[in-house]
Amino acid sequence: MKNNFKTLVLMATLGALFVGVGQLLGGTGGATIALVIAGVMNFAMYFFSHKLALKAAKAKSVEEHELPNVYSIVRSLAQREGMPMPEIYLIESPQPNAFATGRNPAHAAVAVTTGILDLMDHAELEGVLAHELSHVKNRDILISSIAATVAVALSFLVRISFWTGMGRNRRNDNGLSAIIGILALILAPLAAMVIQMAISRSREYQADRSGSEITGSPLALARALAKLEQGTSRIPMQVDPSTAQLFIADPLKALGGRGGGRGGRSGMTRMFSTHPPIQDRIERLENMAQGGLIR
Repeated sequence: MKNNFKTLVLMATLGALFVGVGQLLGGTGGATIALVIAGVMNFAMYFFSHKLALKAAKAKSVEEHELPNVYSIVRSLAQREGMPMPEIYLIESPQPNAFATGRNPAHAAVAVTTGILDLMDHAELEGVLAHELSHVKNRDILISSIAATVAVALSFLVRISFWTGMGRNRRNDNGLSAIIGILALILAPLAAMVIQMAISRSREYQADRSGSEITGSPLALARALAKLEQGTSRIPMQVDPSTAQLFIADPLKALGGRGGGRGGRSGMTRMFSTHPPIQDRIERLENMAQGGLIR
């Protein structure tokens, strides 16, 4: 519940930042343009983001006879939660990883790498897939897509405003508007990115919890995360950074990405990470298994 409330607050803050910057740079007209840009981009992302994500990850649709174990686990989990069976995709990569995408349960897909199939036992793979189905059930893919779209639209709006002078009173321009424009150009997209990353981390924590509630085995997912930590640290994977946040573990870590354990990570690094530290996630799951509260 706390993670859901945190996400709501972050989304509201991101939206307020977007409209506020539009108002600051271009008055009511700027705020209106901001809303129109966000609306158009969100509409496009709502219908096409899952296809773009699968294509970017080079995921290929597979039939049940090709991955019977994955189909069996996903079907069982989906039936347990009263969800439609999602499409199953395979990514040819030795790095252990997985992600889910789709705007709602009726239009969802789950993708797994060949590496995760080689590494996980049945219970661990079930924990990972339950985590991914939780993202679908909780509409996390849509939430993340909206957050990313607003962040991109805000950056676009600030740049257009700066270079075109949208809403600027040129007759009384004493340089203050230029200073405000430069500050907005730098700080507004940065703030939007920080909020977007915080939303992504919050939804990962929630999916860990929801997935463990589905399987009834938080420790199985904890073991899977420990293996994913090792695998993503050692084995590189070529992934579009814009889709990295979809994966259960940061696929860019071996390439100097943003994920990883808690040790040695500064607060600034964590602020710009799409994924929470794996050790933190494991500790929360262990706490859950012991009947403790997950903060």
